[in-house]
Amino acid sequence: MRFLNLLILLILIDAGASAQNRRLPNIIYIYADDLGYGELGCYGQQKIKTPNLDRLAREGVRFTQHYTGTPVCAPARAMLMTGKHAGHSAIRGNFELGTFRDDEERGQMPLPAKEFTVAELLKQQGYATALTGKWGMGMNNTEGTPTKQGFDYYYGYLDQKQAHNLYPSHLWENDRWDTLAQPWQDVHRKLDPATATDADFDSFKGKEYAPMKMTEKALSFIERSKGGPFFLYMPYTIPHVSLQAPDDYVKKYVGQFDEKPYYGEKGYASTQYPLSTYAAMITYLDDQVGIILDKLKALGLDDNTIVMFSSDNGATFNGGVNAQFFNSVAGLRGLKMDVYEGGIREPFIARWPGKIKPGRVSDHISVQYDLLATLAELTGQSAPATDGISFLPELLGQTNRQKKHAYLYFEYPEKGGQIAIRMGDWKGVKTDLRKNPGNAWQLFNLRTDRSETTDVAAKHADILKKFDEIVLKEHQEPANPAWQFVLPVIEASNNTR
Repeated sequence: MRFLNLLILLILIDAGASAQNRRLPNIIYIYADDLGYGELGCYGQQKIKTPNLDRLAREGVRFTQHYTGTPVCAPARAMLMTGKHAGHSAIRGNFELGTFRDDEERGQMPLPAKEFTVAELLKQQGYATALTGKWGMGMNNTEGTPTKQGFDYYYGYLDQKQAHNLYPSHLWENDRWDTLAQPWQDVHRKLDPATATDADFDSFKGKEYAPMKMTEKALSFIERSKGGPFFLYMPYTIPHVSLQAPDDYVKKYVGQFDEKPYYGEKGYASTQYPLSTYAAMITYLDDQVGIILDKLKALGLDDNTIVMFSSDNGATFNGGVNAQFFNSVAGLRGLKMDVYEGGIREPFIARWPGKIKPGRVSDHISVQYDLLATLAELTGQSAPATDGISFLPELLGQTNRQKKHAYLYFEYPEKGGQIAIRMGDWKGVKTDLRKNPGNAWQLFNLRTDRSETTDVAAKHADILKKFDEIVLKEHQEPANPAWQFVLPVIEASNNTR
């Protein structure tokens, strides 16, 4: 009898735990690569069709003042995962190792084992965790590999350089090489405009499209994890160049634009239809979002899954991309690698039926390093000390209890060395700091000058003084000499006081 009572008690405890798990929402975070602020229909795009993401916005909340942590791939991903801003992050730039060749693939500087990631946070609450897409923070044989950073499963690119080809020779699956149906090729080779043939352009195409493989693996993970709860991080590699998309998607746009072939003169793969191919890549990404939403509905997971969407940085400037033609950053200043708004302000959409009121637009100033704090609150955990503030109240429409950042801090060691601070409506920017650490602040009022056209620094010495104090407070010197540029800036500002 005692054994029977014990058995019943264990069954009840297990049932209670299962009920608790069901109450925890599934979480999907979809991350585009180099998608500009203005490249979705719901953010004003006129030439590229994005019906699924527009639907996501209609059925959820769309943020208008959401930021990445920094304007380039690897550090943006590190800050998203760890909740740290660019003055504290372990990774602050694209520190490349190895080469583009398969036999010399070494990735980027690994994320240190001591860092605590979003995936590790969620595993504490029993989440199954997966990554399908581009990692960029360490190879399979390093401490940065996803399986050592909280992910039960991953599939995709480990090395960002390999991701320059969307028809790669291989991807990685849980630290193992997965050979695809096409050989390695140098996608950065140029074509001669005088001799290039259709076959030359077709040589950049392959049989297995990496984003398609990512979606397949994501669907399989959702299927086997449907009992929940699960966390699925989906950092797609589009629309990052090379300009490559399945022919049936490119054909949707051919003839709509006045375009000329791209022969690789600014790097990356050549294509006969650069404008059509770029638009096709974004529409393809949009379709993948629709596929994921359909899967959730088919499995009855729709109401218990929060789906979020953003991008790692602004639109790019090379590889045949024409950001001006598509108004890719919606009139903001700058592109990828700039700390002006066009490089760091990102689309952000979240949908959670029954929890997030549909059709909302939020002007809450938020940043991707808020994600860890947000998911900690969402899953009932105490957030570790980070630079983020949970935006869960804003998602749920509880704006009266939403805390706000006193300021957002950005530093970026590449493209000459740059610093930016957003404090309320004020935006301060310093550029070209490696050569000229004493360069003055540029100051803009984003409420009246969202495109950062008019520098009003001369009229606001008090604000510039506060900015200098913020830099001194927020900067921690990185160990990597390649990322060290801020201390001379601090010294120069001290000397001018």
